[in-house]
Amino acid sequence: QGSRSENQDRASVVVPYSLILLAVADGMGGPAAGDVAAESAVDSLVRAFKQTRGNIHDPAEFLRMSIVDAHDAVVLLGSQLPPEVRPRTTITACLITDGVAVWAHVGDSRIYLIRDQRVLVRNRDHSAVEILAQQGLLSDEDMARHPLRNFVDQCLGGDPELPTIAIAPPHPLLAGDVLLLCSDGLWAPLEDSYIANELGTNLELQ
Repeated sequence: QGSRSENQDRASVVVPYSLILLAVADGMGGPAAGDVAAESAVDSLVRAFKQTRGNIHDPAEFLRMSIVDAHDAVVLLGSQLPPEVRPRTTITACLITDGVAVWAHVGDSRIYLIRDQRVLVRNRDHSAVEILAQQGLLSDEDMARHPLRNFVDQCLGGDPELPTIAIAPPHPLLAGDVLLLCSDGLWAPLEDSYIANELGTNLELQ
């Protein structure tokens, strides 16, 4: 929660079948119903997952369609609120089946795949500084100090137009792997190496 009056993050872990759904959303806009946006997005995703009753043949397409539906739900929510309130949220979701993880995201909430105390892979934020870093114009240290570090250019909600949904290729999992989903409330003040070292030990996750 930090110094804020409320925590606008929402998360869910659903394990009803042989599938596992992980999701995290970070409400945006401070008092502008960010908490409601995040809750609506996660609820929409979980509802879609449960409706499949475990029959998901294309995890990537399921995530894409479910995030589209979550976006529409947040937009509808905003249409029922005063014009100055435009609820928006990030979302990151992961589906695990048969020892393989597929994930998708919009915004800057992250997923890390940690193996042998190092970050094997993580998603790339939808942000101005991430674009500069990918172009080799910013180092990790510069990203943390950049004035646009909190500027996210894709989100659910706000305008009806669909945001960019990034979908990762399938990642086979090994025994001992750790998947971490989190908002910038966790990753922003910590280095990736620190996160990987802490979660890559025999730490009891609970």
